[in-house]
Amino acid sequence: MSITAAIILAAGEGTRMKSSTPKVLHSLAGKTFLQRVMRAVEATCPQSIAVVVRHQGEVVASAARSYNNDAVIVNQDEIPGTGRAVQCALEELKARGDLDGTIVIAAGDMPMLDADTLNTLIAEHEKSGNGATILSCKLENPFGYGRIIRDSAGGFVRIVEQKDGTDEELAVNEVNTSVYAFDARVLMQSIETLNSSNAQGEFYLTDALSNAREISQVGISVVDNPLRVEGVNDRVQLAKLAKAYNREICEYWMREGVSILDPEATWIEDDVVLEADCVILPGSYLQGETHVATEAVIGPDTTLIDAVIDRGARVERSRVEKTHIGEEANIGPWTYLRPGNDLAQGTKAGAFVEMKNAHIDEGTKVPHLSYVGDAHIAHHTNIGGGTITANYDGVHKNRTEIGSNVHVGAGNMFVAPVRVGDHVTTGSGSVIRHNVPDDAMVYSENTQHVVENWKPKWERNDE
Repeated sequence: MSITAAIILAAGEGTRMKSSTPKVLHSLAGKTFLQRVMRAVEATCPQSIAVVVRHQGEVVASAARSYNNDAVIVNQDEIPGTGRAVQCALEELKARGDLDGTIVIAAGDMPMLDADTLNTLIAEHEKSGNGATILSCKLENPFGYGRIIRDSAGGFVRIVEQKDGTDEELAVNEVNTSVYAFDARVLMQSIETLNSSNAQGEFYLTDALSNAREISQVGISVVDNPLRVEGVNDRVQLAKLAKAYNREICEYWMREGVSILDPEATWIEDDVVLEADCVILPGSYLQGETHVATEAVIGPDTTLIDAVIDRGARVERSRVEKTHIGEEANIGPWTYLRPGNDLAQGTKAGAFVEMKNAHIDEGTKVPHLSYVGDAHIAHHTNIGGGTITANYDGVHKNRTEIGSNVHVGAGNMFVAPVRVGDHVTTGSGSVIRHNVPDDAMVYSENTQHVVENWKPKWERNDE
């Protein structure tokens, strides 16, 4: 297949989303619609990818460049319509060189479009020698879509938009998906004579297909799975599509040997990697480049973001961000691991523990009600409940170093920067402000005072 160019239409405002974010930059399973469409198009290996922008054009263009720095950004002018968008793209592409071969056109708001669907369309287009090929699908409820009108022999006649169709035409359930393959020469001829004589006063790209029919053969390729080409117009459609897509992801991982107890209550993004025999419990949300190893148990009610979970670890009712959890480690419940942590084999971060930029060595336990930030705790140390590393002095984040085989009493506060040696015991309620040598016991004076028969001022009898 020789794909001279791909044109992605990303100029629309998407008013029904009712959002300050351009529609194509809304997300499904961790990637924007535009990123997903660009990724599908890239897999067909076009010589050029043109992204047509208009509404919040700089924002959309910046996103497109971040996905593919070689993308050709085309600014659509004030003339509305998908036909005008393609005209603008062709002008830009022609200025960069000859157009000869197949041009693929796709809308930027179809987040489930994939390379297999596009490659099937392109292969059928080139095998049949069509001047243009439309990707269509059949829907039980085709409202809002342009209808494919065929002749008695099943050949393409025209596409009728929802607002322009008769009752008979709107009864047709085969719809235009807004994905096309064109011969470059046919497209350039077909797009030249477009006009805005329609209900919306726009240059319709679909009219170019009627023009193409006059000079060449126009074919139709029917997609098997309508979800691959379903567009998103509002938040309701997005939620339905996201749920359908997530079901596919969960089913894929279950077939790969992962136990997902309730796929309806489990959300997994694209770039997550799960190994066979790990277990995902209900209420779990796995995001970004999370990796869960075999025999690990995640959940219930757990969020993992760019986390690495090693073999046999358990993370329960917790939030873990950009953190490595070692083998057989035990996290939660109600634990918050902020970015930058590395917990080694057999460690524990228990109930209501928060960590940030903490390195916890093998066998060390932070059981409950503690904050460990910008700290290194060596192996086989136990941190008493209610312990805090006071790492911020108002300007800098300072480090706390706690050695191995240390027993930290309850309610300790380590005022960083501070270093505590190996085999140290600290007394309950201690405030550790200065370095402590190995094999020491440290406590801070905290005299208890009792005032008997005391009452608050408002309860006293001053008579």
